Amino acid sequence: MPKVKSNSGARKRFKKTASGKLKRKHAFKNHILTKKSKKRKLRLRHFSTVHTADEARMKELVK
Repeated sequence: MPKVKSNSGARKRFKKTASGKLKRKHAFKNHILTKKSKKRKLRLRHFSTVHTADEARMKELVK
């Protein structure tokens, strides 16, 4: 039986934490930053965790 490959795109976007959860970056922080407030950009800078409803699917992709 062939080896199951992980999704290389997902592997680059998600990192596992020590507790087994997945860290992700926020969206909307790439371009057109002049109209966004400093407070908004500051909040988007930090990592977040994947929502529990999506976590099982994302873990399957990352493996």
